[in-house]
Order: sequence, then C-alpha cells, then structure tokens
Amino acid sequence: VWLLSGMGFTASMIRMVAVLVIACPCALGLATPTAIMVGTGKGAELGILFKNSESLEHAQKLQAVVLDKTGTVTVGRPSVTHVIVVPQQSDPGNPDGRPNDENRLLALAAAVERGSEHPLGQAIVDAARSRGLAIDALQNFEAMPGYGAKADVNGHSIFLGNQRLMERQGVDVSPLLAHIERLQSEANTVIVAAVDGHAAGVIGLADAVKDGSAEAIREMKELGLRIVMLTGDNERTARAIARQLGVDEVVAELLPQTKTAQISALQAQGLTVGMVGDGINDAPALAQADVGFAIGTGTDIAMEAADVTLISGDLRNVPKAIRLSRATMRIIRQNLFWAFFYNIILIPIA
Repeated sequence: VWLLSGMGFTASMIRMVAVLVIACPCALGLATPTAIMVGTGKGAELGILFKNSESLEHAQKLQAVVLDKTGTVTVGRPSVTHVIVVPQQSDPGNPDGRPNDENRLLALAAAVERGSEHPLGQAIVDAARSRGLAIDALQNFEAMPGYGAKADVNGHSIFLGNQRLMERQGVDVSPLLAHIERLQSEANTVIVAAVDGHAAGVIGLADAVKDGSAEAIREMKELGLRIVMLTGDNERTARAIARQLGVDEVVAELLPQTKTAQISALQAQGLTVGMVGDGINDAPALAQADVGFAIGTGTDIAMEAADVTLISGDLRNVPKAIRLSRATMRIIRQNLFWAFFYNIILIPIA
C-alpha cells in the first residue's frame, strides 16, 4: 500500500517489516502453554501430578468435592477396639458353635476374614494374631460387597457383616442393639457375627482420621466448595466422623456401585464435581467425576481412573491443586489480554 501511494521501496519495506514484527503471534502462542508448563511443574513440586492440561484447567471450575471416607479422610488402617459376645441364654436352640467368650468370637471372625482382602477383615485377622489365637480353616468363603462375608468354619455357617446382612439372613440382633448404637456413636465401624443363623456378637473397629483432613476440608469450604462425604459405613459412624471433620453432607450405607450414581446426581444439579478416592471401588466414581483426585497411597486402578494423583496422600493437596489451577488460569487470561492489547495498540503505530 505504501509503495502504491508513491513512497519509495525502502521506506515501504521498513513499514511492512514493522507491521509484520508487531503482528507476529508469538505472544499468543506462548501465553497458554508457558503457563500450563509452569503450573504442572509447580504441581509436581508439591506432589500433585496432573495427568494432562485439561485436568489442570477443569480443576478451577469445581463447585463440589465428594470425599470417600476410608483411606481418604481416614488413615485406612482400622484396628479392633471392642469385642462383645451376645449374652448366652439357656436355650435349646442355642448352637454349640456360638462363642461364649471374646477370644473365641474373634478367632471365628478371623477364620472367615482370612479369605477377605477388605481392610476391616485384615484388621480382625491382625487382632486375633496379636492375641495369639489359633485361626481355624475355612470352607466355602463368599464375599458380599457392601454387606460382609460368609464361610463355613468347623461345620458351622458363619456370617460377618453389617446389620443389612443380618436382616437379609433373618438374624435377630436385638440383644446387641444397645452395644451397636453405642459403638457407632463413638465413630466405630461395627461388624456383627452370626453363627448358624443366631447372633453371636459384635466387633467394633476404629479408623483414625488422617492428620490434615479437617484442615483440608476447612480450606475447601473457604474456596466456596460444597463438600460431600460418601461411605459404605453405617449412618451413625459416618455422622460421628463427619462432625470431627466439619463435613455437613454425608451419604452413608452405600454399596460400591452406587457411588457413581451420587456423582451423577450432583452433576445433574448443574454442579462441576470433583471426587477424591483411593480404592478399587472408587475408580468408577473417579472416572465419572469432572475431575478425579486419586490418593497416591491407594490402588493403581484408582490412580489410572483419576485426572490428578496426590502422591503423598495428604488431603490438603486437594485445595492446593484447586488454588494452583485457579492461579494458572488467571495467568493465562492475563497473558492473552496483554498479547491482544499489545497488538491492538502497536499495529496502527507500526
């Protein structure tokens, strides 16, 4: 244009080069990837591994965070705190296999749970071994996810699990209800034992809350997030732990396959949902969530399904990840603004 207007070749060329230099889109090309690179690098320094740039971007949009209880907000290593045997009665229907002392009940429970990979089952086996109890052989073991387990020990049919399992088997637990309610109100998970269709006793297990869990939940609330805790545990135990943590919303007594439905229900309300979990049964929910956070000390399948892995397992890294995502996206927007602003002002000048 300058050449056609009569200006000489050299002057026209200088003006054309000036416009091309200013209009070169390198600022736009650097604005996003540079910020993403620094954000993911900073996350790695903090022990927060973002699987890709999308997960770093989406974390800043979260409106609700769903927490699995066992192994996520708690240590995930429960221990036996109480063993209570059902009061024996002079009843001809009372089978010989029913235990009449704590050690016998614990040994029977350990015999069943020796076939289980569940953390509660492992805690019962460990407790029996620590007392030096002989653990009998079992036959016909069957795990019932969300309910408990069953097996035959010394010719007796043993059921171990929650009250729902006992209801399903038609076992009367009324002699133990007062003990069950007391233990649950003290944040114990209660395992009920039945021998040959009769209630035999209860075992109380406690799982300590992780250091930093309450602080992490408080920080997430300060970020304006809605916090929901999911657990397969009973309502009383879940509420007792929620009070310690400051969690207002609790969904308890869930079967493993229904966690995903809880995530979907929150998404149906128009919320962008994050899920924090560590176990095999958390993997579908982690995949369903908009952003899944896997505890690095948990299972490989959970980490594979999640978008973000928290290496240390510290729940405080969840609000850190969200703050890092928000800071990264803020920098990207600033970068884009100045890239456009620079071009808009300087191209006419050039």
